[in-house]
Amino acid sequence: MADLTHLDKDGGAHMVDVSAKADTAREAVAVGRISMSAEALAAIRAGNMKKGDVLGTARIAGILAAKKTSDLIPLCHPLMLSKISVDFEYEATSIRVEARVRLNGPTGVEMEALTAVSVTLLTLYDMAKALDKSMIISDIRLLSKTGGKSGDYRA
Repeated sequence: MADLTHLDKDGGAHMVDVSAKADTAREAVAVGRISMSAEALAAIRAGNMKKGDVLGTARIAGILAAKKTSDLIPLCHPLMLSKISVDFEYEATSIRVEARVRLNGPTGVEMEALTAVSVTLLTLYDMAKALDKSMIISDIRLLSKTGGKSGDYRA
């Protein structure tokens, strides 16, 4: 259990002490997608959803989620994030979501990027469920991260 940083020597969960770690520039990028019917995808593209601006609402939800990650994931540190972006790419039968989160700090932002993607996708589902309740949220993953003691990662 020594390799798992969120477990103490007895196997109990604890928040990692990052007070001695130096601040470094860190960035994480996460992605995911939501597959849907052609009707729902066309309505989102055309801006014809009764609930309003689907992508704009989902983007704000994702940004807010990144900022609130420590309220949702018990052992995450509250972080002073310096940049959060949420972008969309239309695919043949889906929308791909990419979130990029940055800060200068003692701990990484992977969870914030993953949380942003997850909540953005859930918001897309909520905004379009009147047209398609069978949408599928999938492929949520970390694409890359930079900074920190463990070094850079690219999927």
